[in-house]
Amino acid sequence: MANGQQVIEQFETFAPKKFAFEGDPIGLQIGTLNKEVKRVLVTLDVLESVVDEAIEKEIDLIIAHHPPIFSKLPKVTDQSAAGRIVMKCIKHDIAVYAAHTNLDVAEGGVNDLMAQALGVTDTTVLVPSFENTVYKLVVFVPEEAVAQVSEALSRAGAGHIGSYSDCQFHTTGTGQFKAAIDTTPYIGQAGKLERVTEVRIETVVTELNQKQVIRAMKKAHPYEEVAYDLIREEINAPSLGLGRIGYLKEAMPLKAFAEHVRTVFAVDNLRFVGDEKQMVRKVAVLGGDGNKYVSTAAFAGADVLVTGDLYFHVAHDAMALGLAVVDPGHHVESIMKQGVADFLTKRFHDQKIDVDVLISTANTNPFHFL
Repeated sequence: MANGQQVIEQFETFAPKKFAFEGDPIGLQIGTLNKEVKRVLVTLDVLESVVDEAIEKEIDLIIAHHPPIFSKLPKVTDQSAAGRIVMKCIKHDIAVYAAHTNLDVAEGGVNDLMAQALGVTDTTVLVPSFENTVYKLVVFVPEEAVAQVSEALSRAGAGHIGSYSDCQFHTTGTGQFKAAIDTTPYIGQAGKLERVTEVRIETVVTELNQKQVIRAMKKAHPYEEVAYDLIREEINAPSLGLGRIGYLKEAMPLKAFAEHVRTVFAVDNLRFVGDEKQMVRKVAVLGGDGNKYVSTAAFAGADVLVTGDLYFHVAHDAMALGLAVVDPGHHVESIMKQGVADFLTKRFHDQKIDVDVLISTANTNPFHFL
């Protein structure tokens, strides 16, 4: 069994709060995490229909992409939808946690999921917003514990360099120490100078995973006091941020690409801007409302931008820049439901956490098409 804090701790290894843009109302919005959680429901939006679904399915925690409370509620009563949502959640002890721009920014988050679904490869970040600083981690381990510490480091996420994982360097040397009288050393005797054969393990961690890696390392290490160094590397740190830009396998006419977008995201209708015969291959993707980033996509060399909620005059701006735009609507971000559920299911399995993850089936798309 797990409590809500443990569940969210696992989720935030995927979409840390520090990724979120300033002022974004993310995190716990309703209820408490200080309780046992047996079932989690993943949803795009928290509408009253979603809460009713959660009640029916005996959900303990809802994880949503769109925060149900974007601004302060002047009052909480049954006279408003927002009030009824809060009241029902509190009554049925359902906590609601929102991951908005942090889930947009995260590797494997909304924008990566959209790009992958469209077959856009060799992607880079469209709008950098977070630099994931790289550190060298050095730890000294007795010979008999090298395997267990090495495995713990890799399992916690250390040692990723480009397309390679489990990267480490091991050197053998002699360690020296004297344990205080009131200690219980793993090797040697208290108050006596000891010299032992140790292995120096070097690997790399990042700003995002260093805490969990160090925690795992200390848990696996046999010493009472673990000797380690954490050194900032003067190399280009990978950038994270909003949107992705990459390439289709082959160029195609804009109209055919728009049809491809419609099929992939299973939308009834969409809008597109540009000459339907123009060939597109370099594609920018930005989930949600991407109006502010039309010029960014154009200056990045995109042939087409896939985003939602396109404004009339921004469409004119895109035309002037020579950028095609395909707008399948904001609701295509619902692709995050399966992505988040898959991540949590695997994470819970790996960490031996007994929590069921369900995907909301309630339709939260407000639009109908004729």
